[in-house]
Amino acid sequence: MQKRQLISSGAPWEPIVGYSRAVRVGNVVEVAGTTAQDGDVITGEGDVYIQTRRVLEKIGDALAAAGASFADVVRTRIFVTDISQWEAVGRAHGEVFRDIRPASSMLEVKALIDARLLVEIEATAIIAS
Repeated sequence: MQKRQLISSGAPWEPIVGYSRAVRVGNVVEVAGTTAQDGDVITGEGDVYIQTRRVLEKIGDALAAAGASFADVVRTRIFVTDISQWEAVGRAHGEVFRDIRPASSMLEVKALIDARLLVEIEATAIIAS
């Protein structure tokens, strides 16, 4: 049986909702939906590019805590509240993943958990042996 490593962001709602920022089992790391919210603060309120940059920074931190890096990412899922802003989100995503080029989806959703949040991203990484 492979060890299960839970990575916490320290968010107070993790134990309430019952989730982890990331989970590593074997060489696979799954990073939960991540937003630009840190406690009561939302980085880049009203600016989807700045929010996306913060989201990716937080994903990078979670990957590092699991012993992975952006280079190990094979899949991202991007949820935006306004698909017309796809270029700004894509630009920020491309700044991190331009050469890595994971499989990716970008979907418009009706809303995220807070109306000030414009983007949420999930990531899957497979750490090379």
